[in-house]
Amino acid sequence: MLHLVYGGSGSGKSAYAESLVEKYASGPRYYLATMQVFGKEDEERIARHRRMRAQKQFTTIEKQTDIGEVILDGNATVLLECMSNLVANEMFRKEAPRGDEAAGLIADKILADICRLQEQVANLVIVTANVFDDGVKYSKETEAYQQALAICNERLARMADSVTEVVVGIPLTIRNPKGRCRHEENFKSM
Repeated sequence: MLHLVYGGSGSGKSAYAESLVEKYASGPRYYLATMQVFGKEDEERIARHRRMRAQKQFTTIEKQTDIGEVILDGNATVLLECMSNLVANEMFRKEAPRGDEAAGLIADKILADICRLQEQVANLVIVTANVFDDGVKYSKETEAYQQALAICNERLARMADSVTEVVVGIPLTIRNPKGRCRHEENFKSM
């Protein structure tokens, strides 16, 4: 089972994703954390999050790039938090591709890594962010990052068994476990 959870900053998407893991998990629970640490504030935030997850029986794995290298128990449920960090980490590393094709190449690499991860586990819940609606014109480098994240989000949504957007703490089903879009179901009933 692959469940994609999508939402804006502070939308409640992480809390919702954790509740899904608690619902799905019959074996070990892993929290695959992709955030890079850039200072004391980040260290304190990560320590606080680890304590909160430990109460929910998560084992935290910190892996900022190359998540396809992670080896897990076949009965595990994994929460990957978050695609926006992972894409940035992959895109801005020294050995990342550059140029006009960088976004597609990076997205391909990340999605291949996710497929390797998904093949190993019973359930994979992925949190991703909406960073596209502010209407601001960004640098070419930032636009390439947004393009890579958009490619990942679009492909993950197609791959997923379920897709949920969380808006102000309210989960909205985009695709249900049967793989049909909610909008398709609405049109069929008309």
